Amino acid sequence: MTNIRNIGIITSGGDCGGLNAVVRGAALVAITRGIGTYVIPNGYAGLYNLIDFNELVLLDKERVDIVNSSFAGSETGHSRVKISKIADENKYKRILAGLKKFNIDGLVISGGDDTGSVVVDLSENGIPCVHAPKTMDLDLQTYSVGGDSAINKIANIVNDIKTTGRTHNRIMIIEVFGRYAGHTAFRGGIASDADCILIPEIRIDFDSIYDHLKTRYMRRIETSDVRAGTYVIVVAEGILDEDGNVFTDEAIGCDSFGHQKLSGGAKAVRTRLEAKLKADPEIKEFMKKNGMYIPEIFESPEVRDVTPGHIIRSGYTFAYDVNFGKEVGSAAVLLLEQGITGVTVVGVEKGEIRYIPTKEAIVQRHVDLNMVSYYEEMGVAFGRRPVGFNPTFKKVCCPIERCM
Repeated sequence: MTNIRNIGIITSGGDCGGLNAVVRGAALVAITRGIGTYVIPNGYAGLYNLIDFNELVLLDKERVDIVNSSFAGSETGHSRVKISKIADENKYKRILAGLKKFNIDGLVISGGDDTGSVVVDLSENGIPCVHAPKTMDLDLQTYSVGGDSAINKIANIVNDIKTTGRTHNRIMIIEVFGRYAGHTAFRGGIASDADCILIPEIRIDFDSIYDHLKTRYMRRIETSDVRAGTYVIVVAEGILDEDGNVFTDEAIGCDSFGHQKLSGGAKAVRTRLEAKLKADPEIKEFMKKNGMYIPEIFESPEVRDVTPGHIIRSGYTFAYDVNFGKEVGSAAVLLLEQGITGVTVVGVEKGEIRYIPTKEAIVQRHVDLNMVSYYEEMGVAFGRRPVGFNPTFKKVCCPIERCM
């Protein structure tokens, strides 16, 4: 066990639900262990500029009371800064000097893959830190704070969208975060009974989408006693076209980590489907048969795209993320106390604090296509011709593990 006097806590990358639970969990267990916990504000930008601060906020019992675990976002603030890209050859010495100034012996850092890559960088440069996994994208090798809250919010939004869709007989397309992994779109779409879910792991076959849409949409309206129906598509922001290209506007540029900012997937899908609907003579006859057709005004169903954006990240945190956030935040402190650094907390199970090297944790994880095939058996479309699901069967001894 090392002699830890004080720790600093940093949250970094995108905001989401559960971060305040990480902060609160870390601070409370530190108080119990007689360790001071200081907020290093503004993410890695604050860490780099720590030497210039006159004082830091101490998370004592009274200050921790203000940190509400159920609020999304972070009491400590964020920034998107990659330390290795700072044009200062003495940047690591500067950070160490800042830590020494406030007698901080280690860092608890909560963030996703980009944040984790900086954890690896800092650890290799003599700065002790432990990574509490956070990303609503769910693309780390372990469950991460923010995932469940994001999925629930997506599901709620999609269910809400159905009311306006059915009222106007519209086809609704909802674009959600996730970058190059489709976990949140996949799980949020499944939870909300979406008709079609488009994820980056599968190149889009628009003919397949259109056939599914046309059949299901027309059936719903024709079998409704009031001729009402809708069709809902959930789109992950990093979806690929038939040639493997990302649907996005390159003019919006890159973030500070060098990643292309993604936007426009839902709009691209809407444009393609609108063209197919307008060119299909069966659709015009369908509209006439069901009293929907008006020449030159309403000749094909409306297609609308919706991007809830940061609403998915904001507001409140669901209970699972509060629990998990407190557990990994407090576990990070205990790992620092044991001198175990450069690692990512996996969870706390059966009296064990489980962790893996952060280098391994941040390797990107994608949606299991076997699960896609499984849900295709239930009639969900994924922008391809369905692939048969052929399960194997295995008896297990009832393990309880966190997975998503």
